[in-house]
Amino acid sequence: MLWKVLYYVFPALGGYILTSLYLLKNPHILHKKKRPAFNSRHVSHRGGAGERIESTMEAFTHAVNEGTEMLELDCHLTRDGHVVVSHDENLLRQTGHDVHISSLNLEVVTRYYSTGKDRQFVLLEDLFEKFPNVPVNIEIKEDNDLLIRKNPAMPYMFTVSRGLQLLLLYYSGLLPFVPLGESFLQFYLPQVINRTYIPDSPVLRNGLVISLIEKLTMRKNLFQHLVKRGLQVHLFVCNKEMDIAAAFAVGATGVMTDYPSLLSDYLRKHPIC
Repeated sequence: MLWKVLYYVFPALGGYILTSLYLLKNPHILHKKKRPAFNSRHVSHRGGAGERIESTMEAFTHAVNEGTEMLELDCHLTRDGHVVVSHDENLLRQTGHDVHISSLNLEVVTRYYSTGKDRQFVLLEDLFEKFPNVPVNIEIKEDNDLLIRKNPAMPYMFTVSRGLQLLLLYYSGLLPFVPLGESFLQFYLPQVINRTYIPDSPVLRNGLVISLIEKLTMRKNLFQHLVKRGLQVHLFVCNKEMDIAAAFAVGATGVMTDYPSLLSDYLRKHPIC
């Protein structure tokens, strides 16, 4: 009886694999391609934290002048309801003061940086007003209904859990059959981990773990499939030319960096990236 079961199983399995591979390369057969309002090859991490003080208007202005096509930032809500651009909720690392933004009114928050145009906290609304035509990638660090405004028309990226689902769908062959609501996939370029980026997690300090993550995630045909469906793939944080080159080589449509002038120079030298 077993051979009879295998007689039907093997052809069915083979047919499924061939169909999945074909649709992986030709997703337009099942899915209408997304039409993004913008494409961003050049993304400035925290406004270009390697060339100016992170998350300041000076940093964002410098990045835009360098030709960035997207500003990346994080934000938090003050006690009196203002949205402040800052990576950390606690101000110790940035200002030397062990206080939380959520515990302070805006008037008090602005006192914690020294005076000077390069050391001022930025309100998110002021950033939108100054750069109305520059896409902004906002990472919300806290689950706060007052901070989060849901807009079904707004493009959004994969969360960590959805990214894991994406890998599962890819390796199971189901990805070509599944609709995707996301417009962006953003992920660390694994080769920067433990070299230019030192993670807090001891697990991620293990070279074998990083090697496994790289093999599992840096799949060019996965990225190509997403791009054919109209998604953008951004890899970060690429602060050396060899990392920028590696990101584009594996199929990234954009790169996030702390050094916007470095990335601009690279793109000028390699315009077809």
